[in-house]
Amino acid sequence: MTEPHSGRYLVRGAETPSDLARVRALRALCFGNATLHEADPFDTAARQFLIEPREGAEPVCSFRLTAFDASNLHRSYSAQFYDLSALDRFPGAMLELGRFCVHPDWHDPDILRLAWGRLAGEVDALKAELLFGCSSFAGIAAETYCNAFALLNARHLAPEAWRPGVKAPEVVRFAALPSSDPRAGLQALPPLLRSYLAMGGWVSDHAVVDRAMNTLHVFTGLEIAAIPAGRKRLLRALAAPKHAAGH
Repeated sequence: MTEPHSGRYLVRGAETPSDLARVRALRALCFGNATLHEADPFDTAARQFLIEPREGAEPVCSFRLTAFDASNLHRSYSAQFYDLSALDRFPGAMLELGRFCVHPDWHDPDILRLAWGRLAGEVDALKAELLFGCSSFAGIAAETYCNAFALLNARHLAPEAWRPGVKAPEVVRFAALPSSDPRAGLQALPPLLRSYLAMGGWVSDHAVVDRAMNTLHVFTGLEIAAIPAGRKRLLRALAAPKHAAGH
């Protein structure tokens, strides 16, 4: 029995020092930040995953997952940047998805599908009720993303009961931005964020300016109960291990 795969790729936990070094190298490449070659404090509590071609080349995708509940949510990566006190009332287990990145030279949609399949398996194993994290927009020029942020503000804001508050010293408030082209806004959304939203996900009402990472990031949440039943079936099918025969 192997880990779930999609023909060309294998997704598995990054367990060895060599695996973790490869994960961090991919992070540094994708975010253009050499400091990501080193572990950060949030790596300690997280489980790391990678997706690699079955031929054994370098990973094409990596991410980390950390389990939380209302009692320790303040220790999450996202809580550095957002006031998450509204989620202190959230009734179920939560999983934070972090440092999600896909190699810039790889554009195969199977990579993202396979990642979501593994996420579905981890959500089911933990019985998580909320998947959350920070969705990153490259660069810190907010005007580049006016259409995208206006679209998020108009259609995808978090329910008032769970909406993150402002905590970071430098933010971009969506309501203050003009919009002229919702279609262009949709195209400007990162692929991972589009996937969240397609399943019923929601976002904060502002982006955080992260100068250290040279990104604008947006808190993103997905309540598992909101995912359409058909999409859940597809994700669970991707999550199911398969025999390696024929590959």
